[in-house]
Amino acid sequence: MILNLTDISSEPLQSQIVRQVRAKILAGELPAETSLPSIRQLARDHHVSVITVQRAYESLLRDNLIHSRRGKGFFVSHLPDHEKRDKARQRLAETLEKPISDAVDEGMSVDDIREIVEKIIKKLDIE
Repeated sequence: MILNLTDISSEPLQSQIVRQVRAKILAGELPAETSLPSIRQLARDHHVSVITVQRAYESLLRDNLIHSRRGKGFFVSHLPDHEKRDKARQRLAETLEKPISDAVDEGMSVDDIREIVEKIIKKLDIE
């Protein structure tokens, strides 16, 4: 599994792993029952500590995005499309809550915030 990890980011490596694997699962790039690399293999492949990968996998397990089979390893959990969408929406809401709250605290109106979000969507060419 190819991940783009960097130690020069302000985001911890563990969070980068969780975010990227989560995105691959929710986008369907990693279908249900896909075998994930072992903790040691992923750590070796990406030059990170075993503890970092272990904690990332534990986070993904808590979110029910992956499951383990004793002696077999880790696998992508089966998630219906609506559940994938719900998880993605929940994550987006959690991610946007603080910046939107900060913007309101700084005197921005709801219309200003909407306008900025719409500009970002256009810039990213999302339909």
